[in-house]
Amino acid sequence: MKKIKSILALTFVALVALSCNNDDESNQAKAQATEITPEVLNKLSALSFNNKDVKVVKHTNLDGTIEDVFLIEGDIIMTKHQLEKMDIHGGITTEQYRTNNLVSGPRTIKVVGLSGTGASALSNNMRAGLQAAINRYNNLNLELKFSLTFSSSTSGANIVVRREQGGAGGVAGFPSGGAPFNSVTLYSGLDTYSTGVNAHVAAHEIGHSIGLRHTDWFSRQSCGSNSNEGTAGVGAILIPGTPSGYDATSLMRACFGNNETGAFNSNDVTALKYLY
Repeated sequence: MKKIKSILALTFVALVALSCNNDDESNQAKAQATEITPEVLNKLSALSFNNKDVKVVKHTNLDGTIEDVFLIEGDIIMTKHQLEKMDIHGGITTEQYRTNNLVSGPRTIKVVGLSGTGASALSNNMRAGLQAAINRYNNLNLELKFSLTFSSSTSGANIVVRREQGGAGGVAGFPSGGAPFNSVTLYSGLDTYSTGVNAHVAAHEIGHSIGLRHTDWFSRQSCGSNSNEGTAGVGAILIPGTPSGYDATSLMRACFGNNETGAFNSNDVTALKYLY
């Protein structure tokens, strides 16, 4: 009996050790997946992203799972896998450039703004701003059309717009597989801003979801900085008919002001009609 107990004890110790090793390996893998390495920064630069102030943040997916993602240029989220898949060749890259990933069309994109009593339900200003943003996209008569409903159900949605606690602003990602990024997050700090500002942020984040980039990715001049990094990457090809320098009134500037109306300027319209 003592011998059996000893064997069982050794087996238990081995299992515990194996479990600890597996946990350690899992933790190491997670750390590697979210680490901002020189390789990550170089890839972002090659893709013509501003690689200053890149962060790793927690992102809650629509299914409730939480994963680590890179936060780029203040409001663009991207997983390590998505970054690795992005090609640095053959694309036009900001809103008057774009990502290499676009939404396949023509198609109608179903947008659901969350409603109800939960914490993710949009405020009245957010709802009004989102409606104005969708109207402006549809008024351009693009190959992409948008339908908007306000509901607590996300069934059939291509893009879900939700509210989260945070400062004024929002966050979204880029398309994948010809489909738009599936969520736009608007932060609660927008509750005290005008409908125009809410419309601006909603349209801006939807822009990212269909593949648009920041017009001032190279300098973030709209945010009060001017660290021009030149063309940065091999993919930065300008959309015909749009300016190569800072566009002070573009909807896709990295940062927004207190007096935004949510309107596209003429260069935004040129870019959207060229792409879609």
